[in-house]
Amino acid sequence: MSYTPLRTRTFGTFGPVVVVLHGGPAAVGEAAPVARGLADRFRVLEPWQRTSGGEPLTVERHVADLHALVQSHCEDARPALVGESWGAMLALAYAAAHPESAGPLALIGCGTFDPAARARFQANLEARMDKELQRRIERLAEEYPDPDQRRQRYFKLIEPLYAYELLPPEDPDEEAEPFDVRAHHETWQDMLRLQQEGVYPAAFAAIESPVLMLHGAHDPHPGAMIRDSLKPFLPQLEYRQLERCGHSPWREKHAREEFFTVLKDWLTRRLMGDGMSSGQTS
Repeated sequence: MSYTPLRTRTFGTFGPVVVVLHGGPAAVGEAAPVARGLADRFRVLEPWQRTSGGEPLTVERHVADLHALVQSHCEDARPALVGESWGAMLALAYAAAHPESAGPLALIGCGTFDPAARARFQANLEARMDKELQRRIERLAEEYPDPDQRRQRYFKLIEPLYAYELLPPEDPDEEAEPFDVRAHHETWQDMLRLQQEGVYPAAFAAIESPVLMLHGAHDPHPGAMIRDSLKPFLPQLEYRQLERCGHSPWREKHAREEFFTVLKDWLTRRLMGDGMSSGQTS
């Protein structure tokens, strides 16, 4: 498999290496606030995942890209992987494929791994959607002929459904890539295929790393159901629910401080304190 180095931003100048993985798939640049929030204790890498191109995107392609980054930037270290949403799923896929290279895993607002959890997620979104929002969504095809623009506008419209009480953006003009609808579709369809074939979450039994799952109580993704689908294959998984918090805890008014405190302390213990034993829990 050929490899083209992807853009990677670095935050912080000292400490163990942490790789922060954005969600989406294809929400390139979205993880920068998490990277900045960890940079006072760690050297943080924020790779911009591959966009669409000559070959269809797959989970295997993203895992290969991440492995090339780890090999080129981390020397002999096993970096922590902090993934948000789709990025949490990618962190698990990587650690299953390369258990010898993955350090501690922190899963923020992790996505779903079975039809029941996805059905609950959709039901939660629909329950929060009023008639006016439904009408605005129905008009998108007419108002935005371009599919990328339409998808971006759709996500902007439903963003409040994922949140409890958001803080203003840290930097509304922060650099990011335009949302790549094709990359999102190809990657997510491949993840669904792998789940349907029984590859995930069963492959996660190979993961040796300690795993922390941080999930907002108001996240439409059903945290307890996702945890329960993972636990048979990840007995070392620790689960922490954040109250008054939606899908993106670093943006939540009531949960941001607790989120960064819990995450940084857990990563510090795992990277500099009690080591990498998967059997250890808080």
